[in-house]
Amino acid sequence: MTDTRASMHESNEAEAREQLWSRVEKIKFCMFTTIERDGSLRSRPLTTQDIDEDGAVWFFVAKTGEVATVIAENTQVNLAYADTDDNIYVSVCGTASLSDDREKIEALWTPMAAAWFPGGVDDPHLALLRVQVSEAEYWKPEGTKIGQFVSIARAAITRTPPRASEHAEVRF
Repeated sequence: MTDTRASMHESNEAEAREQLWSRVEKIKFCMFTTIERDGSLRSRPLTTQDIDEDGAVWFFVAKTGEVATVIAENTQVNLAYADTDDNIYVSVCGTASLSDDREKIEALWTPMAAAWFPGGVDDPHLALLRVQVSEAEYWKPEGTKIGQFVSIARAAITRTPPRASEHAEVRF
């Protein structure tokens, strides 16, 4: 790839990542999916604490809780975000790991976290979960909800696909 093409590619990737994270930051809550010991998938809600400049997503979890136990055996995870009011849907794939980074814990701590970790930043059960993102996708249908309904109804009657939504695949 020439320098110009490589620069344009990097610029497009950076823009796609910025669009992705701007959507996720508005949502905050995700369904965190793990691969269980028997190979089944299991999802549970988690609150996103931070998305850093390296594309890692951070959460608070219990050191000995089920999330920590499951990712000790299989680190591959998926984060699913949805904002049905604004019609934004995001799927994030990555690798999870636990961290005891005291500086990061203190930087991310909020009074709301005390509901799960009453000992505060020094709670012995508190850990950080870091998901290093490998790839993600997002979708945002165009138009209003009524417009989307009309487009889907028209597509059903004419047997042609509805208008495409905004969609991007982002690699890290």
